[in-house]
Amino acid sequence: MTPHLAYSLFMLLAIAALVIARRVQPDPQVEPIAPRQRFFLAWAAFIGAGVGAKLPFVLAAGAPRDWLTLHAWLSDGKTILAGMAGGYLAVEIAKILLGVHAKTGDAIAFPLAVCVAAGRWGCFFNGCCFGTETHVPWAVDFGDGVHRHPTQIYESLFHLTMAIILWQLLRRGLLRWQRLKLYLIAYCIFRFATEFIRPEPRLIGGLTAYQWGSMVMAALLAAQWWVDQRALVRSLQNRGMGASPMQPAAPAALRARDEERLAAANRGRAERAT
Repeated sequence: MTPHLAYSLFMLLAIAALVIARRVQPDPQVEPIAPRQRFFLAWAAFIGAGVGAKLPFVLAAGAPRDWLTLHAWLSDGKTILAGMAGGYLAVEIAKILLGVHAKTGDAIAFPLAVCVAAGRWGCFFNGCCFGTETHVPWAVDFGDGVHRHPTQIYESLFHLTMAIILWQLLRRGLLRWQRLKLYLIAYCIFRFATEFIRPEPRLIGGLTAYQWGSMVMAALLAAQWWVDQRALVRSLQNRGMGASPMQPAAPAALRARDEERLAAANRGRAERAT
């Protein structure tokens, strides 16, 4: 099997893993949105992730006149960090254009982690995205005679670990609205750390472009987390229910409370009528 064929097969496996994981995951308790809106948000995520993953390589490939050529966009080279950022940003923009105010990230966090955990093995067998030279027992020669850190496997294990954590958060109803942000911030921290064992060029301050990108992305997500958490606490307090930053009341609890109040009001009207 050729490296490119192995890469393609693992990409297909990653897509299948995402679909299956989304079907079997515990109820993410997200607010329902119309099927048409869900369809457009899915496409926004797909296109945004694809463009984001490829954009850094396109911009670095040549002069501005080459940026719109098919060769620039179809040649090898993609980055998962920029892909995640592109997909996240595209969904946020699409939600504004569609008038969607519901939080949708909780539904995709676990499936995305499973998807990337599988897809990174495609990078391993393709011999791309490897690390620096090392003498650890599990070092791998990717065809250039140098034993390197298998950073693709490190990433796969990271995303698998996050998938397990996200599954547990879903089961327990923890960190509502924030699960995708938790996953992406954790990946930014992981990526910042592993850049020290990647053969990437060092820029300002001795850090790579991915490290600077990780810091900016993590800071923006943390700021949005803070804003969303304040909005969630206000929403729950307005309904007469307390909220913990770690374990806010789940939507099911809110619905039960509202249904109980409605039933009590109906009973009161019935008693007055008799």
